[in-house]
Amino acid sequence: MKYLPTLLAVSLIALGSAALAHGDEDHPARGAATADQGHASALGKPGDPKKVSRTVEITMSDAMRFSPASVSVKRNETIRFVLKNEGKLKHEMVLGTIRELKAHAALMLRFPGMEHVDPNQASVEAGQTGELVWQFTKAGTFDFACLQAGHYEAGMRGKVVVASRAPPPAKADSRP
Repeated sequence: MKYLPTLLAVSLIALGSAALAHGDEDHPARGAATADQGHASALGKPGDPKKVSRTVEITMSDAMRFSPASVSVKRNETIRFVLKNEGKLKHEMVLGTIRELKAHAALMLRFPGMEHVDPNQASVEAGQTGELVWQFTKAGTFDFACLQAGHYEAGMRGKVVVASRAPPPAKADSRP
């Protein structure tokens, strides 16, 4: 028990060093596929901008909300998210699992100036528009959030529901 404070201090120093080191890494170009996509592979991969299935417009506001806050897609669909920041603050959209987003949000609270450019996120300055192209290769319900310091905690979150396949076409009425 007497070693617990020392263990905690060493763990925090190691975690802080890793987070700071992340900011100096060379990152791939936005939307570029990489062999190691880490957490992004849980829900898909960066999409090819030339093979977009459809475009979904999402607005981000200083009320700490996305609109729409829920998006439905089909498995293997490539979506171009057009992100409009209607606020006076910087916002971003980061795709991931709830666990990943919570962990990343906690790091952003500790290091609010940390910049990151990952293929599963797009940061958009106040009054600007950005894009994120993503191919959803796995069915399920996934999350997105703004991870600017305090925004996640204020409720700036949303869901992406990925259907395993397209619903069957409606049958024509065969009655006379």
